[in-house]
Amino acid sequence: MPLVLPLLGLVAGVLSTVAGQGGGLFLILVCSAFVGPHVALAITAPALLLGNLHRAILYRRSIDRPIAARMVAGALPAAFVGGLLADAIPALVLHVLLVALTGVAIARALGYLRFAVPGWALTPAAAGIGALTGTSGGAGILFAPLLLCAGLTGASYAGTLALVAVAAHTARVVAYGSNGLITADLAWPTVALAASILAGNALGTRARARLSDRATTRLEYGVLVVCVGVSLATMA
Repeated sequence: MPLVLPLLGLVAGVLSTVAGQGGGLFLILVCSAFVGPHVALAITAPALLLGNLHRAILYRRSIDRPIAARMVAGALPAAFVGGLLADAIPALVLHVLLVALTGVAIARALGYLRFAVPGWALTPAAAGIGALTGTSGGAGILFAPLLLCAGLTGASYAGTLALVAVAAHTARVVAYGSNGLITADLAWPTVALAASILAGNALGTRARARLSDRATTRLEYGVLVVCVGVSLATMA
């Protein structure tokens, strides 16, 4: 497994940087196939924390701070509680939320719905998503349609999403450490994964700079739809 980790991390870093999300779900799904879901959660949480922190720094000037602050306030404590209850949330709950939020985000982008998520709703919504992220890891893709519905696109979307993910992954790491999910023997696989994610972030930043705003927006929504499809397929 350690031999394939650098490649997986590289792909995840490029994917998340270019499209805004998707790398975390990709890592968790593939790693679960090799080592099982609990070990996958344990080795990806610290690596994704560092990867998202790196992306947040890269896009720090584009972060929408008011929106990020509201979402972090909800996501951070809820993800910690969710991490203590890993795998306790029914898959059906996540299934319904994924379909509903993604459908709303796409309808808004196509002009069928015209609204923006009010500021007061961001904190409770992020709290619910944070709790799900703590339990299953891959639920973090729910932050993406929420930010898209709030009106963010491009670098602002990518940077704000990365910062919110930092909060959620920080809480997950602390919770997983508290309940014994993260152990010392997983240190080297985690380091290998984290280092390759950072390299993928750098490659993804170069690739994203070559894309037009229109192409970037299409990628953001396209990858979101693919991620939701893959996530739902694994629940079936």
